[in-house]
Amino acid sequence: MDRSKIIKAVILLAVITIFASGCLRILQRNSMSLAEYEKLNKVESEDTDDSSVPPESSDETGEDDSVAADQTGEDESLQDPAETITPVSLLTGASLNGSSQSEDRFTYEEGFYYEPISDQLRRYITGISYPGTQQPSGTADSGGDTSDTASSASAKITLDELRYVHILHYDFDGNPAEGELICNEFIAGDLVEIFYELYCNEYRLEKVLLIDEYDGDDVSSMEDNNTSCFNYRPVAGSSSLSRHAYGLAIDINPLYNPYITYGKDGTMNVSPASGTDYADRTLSFPYKIDEDDLCYKLFIQHGFTWGGSWNHSKDYQHFQKSKP
Repeated sequence: MDRSKIIKAVILLAVITIFASGCLRILQRNSMSLAEYEKLNKVESEDTDDSSVPPESSDETGEDDSVAADQTGEDESLQDPAETITPVSLLTGASLNGSSQSEDRFTYEEGFYYEPISDQLRRYITGISYPGTQQPSGTADSGGDTSDTASSASAKITLDELRYVHILHYDFDGNPAEGELICNEFIAGDLVEIFYELYCNEYRLEKVLLIDEYDGDDVSSMEDNNTSCFNYRPVAGSSSLSRHAYGLAIDINPLYNPYITYGKDGTMNVSPASGTDYADRTLSFPYKIDEDDLCYKLFIQHGFTWGGSWNHSKDYQHFQKSKP
């Protein structure tokens, strides 16, 4: 082949190659690599997901917990404390007094307090533990002279001198329980302090209910081993008023600490009768009050005297205090 033709062919091929390279670069300006394509496609995919599914906080269905709580009021932290429901006591006296005497309430410790007796509680005990006739419904505020005020006028203590006492105690199963008493205002402070100490030491009292729960029947209350205080009644077998009638005496676990009297013939009478097995105080048994018992020590420290130290009779359940 002619040398000059070969040179011309090489030059032509070089020109074609240069021209082709230029065209390719022009075309690549609007193209991308596979890595670039994958990267861009991933970004577009994420944008699409964000736009198609709303964020949880702006869920149109209202299923977001915080939004639902605000709309339904179920978020406890946002509730008005005044709207918090407090348990209602099952005790009769506590229910009748309610919060009506809260301004005059003296609280020694939580659950241990005393206060005046409300009108509702007065009506409840009148004719049972307090002398008088229960008034017909709707006559309490008549302002006139009623059979209640007329028949209770001779009572040696007024309702204004009495106090409602609320306590906590451990029952015979070892569980905390509520208790209530009515007493003379003179010993109300003593009682909340004494029962608080008994509670702190888990001293057991089977039940502490108003004597009115037993229709004012002291024997029924003792048979049920109920600890009680005020009851306008005479001393058993006498016409003289008991210290209970003044709200100045209290009986503790009476079934296990009976009242014992002796006849002229030496016979022994035990009340309640079911407490006969506990009349022999030389025996050891649970709930026995003696001079080593915490209950005895606390009442003595507060100036009470104990019926178990009497000479002619023994009232092991009984503590009383005298006004100066």
